[in-house]
Amino acid sequence: MEIIYKSTRNSNERKTASQAILQGLAPDGGLYVPEQIPSLDRSLEELSGMSYKEVAYEVMKLYFTDFTEEELKKCIDSAYDSKFDTEEICPLVEADGAYYLELFHGATIAFKDMALSILPHLMVTSARKNHVKNDIVILTATSGDTGKAALAGFAGVDGVKIIVFYPKGGVSAIQEKQMLTQKGANTHVVGIHGNFDDAQTGVKQLFSDKALEKELDAAGYQFSSANSINIGRLVPQIAYYVYAYGTLVKEGKLASGEKMNVVVPTGNFGNILAAYYAKNMGLPINKLICASNENKVLYDFFTTGDYDKNRAFTLTNSPSMDILVSSNLERLIYRIAGEDAGKNAEFMSSLATSGRYEITDEMKQGLVDFYGNYATEEETCETIRNLYEKTGYVIDTHTGVAANVLQKYRRATGDNTIAVVASTASPFKFARSVMGAIDAEKYSAMEDFALIDELSRIGNVAIPRAIEEIRTAPVLHDKQCDTNEMKQVVTDFLGM
Repeated sequence: MEIIYKSTRNSNERKTASQAILQGLAPDGGLYVPEQIPSLDRSLEELSGMSYKEVAYEVMKLYFTDFTEEELKKCIDSAYDSKFDTEEICPLVEADGAYYLELFHGATIAFKDMALSILPHLMVTSARKNHVKNDIVILTATSGDTGKAALAGFAGVDGVKIIVFYPKGGVSAIQEKQMLTQKGANTHVVGIHGNFDDAQTGVKQLFSDKALEKELDAAGYQFSSANSINIGRLVPQIAYYVYAYGTLVKEGKLASGEKMNVVVPTGNFGNILAAYYAKNMGLPINKLICASNENKVLYDFFTTGDYDKNRAFTLTNSPSMDILVSSNLERLIYRIAGEDAGKNAEFMSSLATSGRYEITDEMKQGLVDFYGNYATEEETCETIRNLYEKTGYVIDTHTGVAANVLQKYRRATGDNTIAVVASTASPFKFARSVMGAIDAEKYSAMEDFALIDELSRIGNVAIPRAIEEIRTAPVLHDKQCDTNEMKQVVTDFLGM
């Protein structure tokens, strides 16, 4: 069965999988979604006996139907290789009544590696398949993790250039150094004076600038996206929920068909949306637990049905979630609006003009699979500290938000269903915040890399290669700009 993709804002805008991957964002500003969510065509027992690569193929073949088996398997083999420091790609670790799905064993020690390791291969294959003659310019806004993972994935790829915008002062010291030390003549990193939402809005405006599109084409370029708005980012993320379930079945922790809960620290909504797609494919998921930090726009939405970004923006110790406009939520809104593109476009127009929209009571019924809550900075630190003192297991701040919200969910509902927590970043990536949570007084005066050495010692975990590489690496990118200068930055880098 061929899966065709359509825009959430115009049902007449239809693409094959490879065309949707290449385009990234639809011309009308909408996101590409499959016309139908396919069902898993292998039994849970079969899936439980598969390696990560095998599971990834079984999931992706159902969505990327214009790729041959050989093309897709080549992309998967190229992505999930020795750049991951564990053979199983994403280990599942039990600690204090929950299973932590460690999604941070790739080249940049964050969950974005899981999808951004494969996206360059999907994109190059898509370009070849569609006879694209232009060079592709990957344009990306990052709240910290997507940027480095995209840079690492696309660095040195022929026919591709990548420009990453990040909020200067709005990412961790390690996140920033990972980006600023990135090698590759085709890479460009720019700190903007503003927050992530400003960067993301600026990138979307560049995508929808028709005059710029013509200028780019004349110069031999075309834009695409590595953000989670690209369907080539979203689909690979579905695979790890299927793999986690299979692992629990294989280890006898779950009976085949028994349900699990999934807890996801959520910013741009892509990771939890992938779990929602997995559930709709037939994976036995009970509740999708959406965990927010103090920028709790999603918690308020799930509680009231009112999405309102008109509020103070808070810089937290979980910066990848410091987001007030969750782009991927649009895919869910479109679905619960009965796949009515016109209705969805009205909501998105309202968000763009007034900063808010409110869904109908009927649409609220489509949110029954979700539970939303949030953790304060204090609660996040307390959760990290308590888990470490109880078990010796160290988690990062984003995972700490999720673990805290899981506790709140269990207290509120009495539901103790086996829970998989998406552990989205290595604690080494946020060593200052993590060590401060464990013992602020003891570690506050240490410099960043001394903290990393101490974290390795107390957690009894080897320092990841990604951290060791940047310890002495020179800064190669030092560009900063205001949001109104983003277009000029792009054209300057491309020599236009």
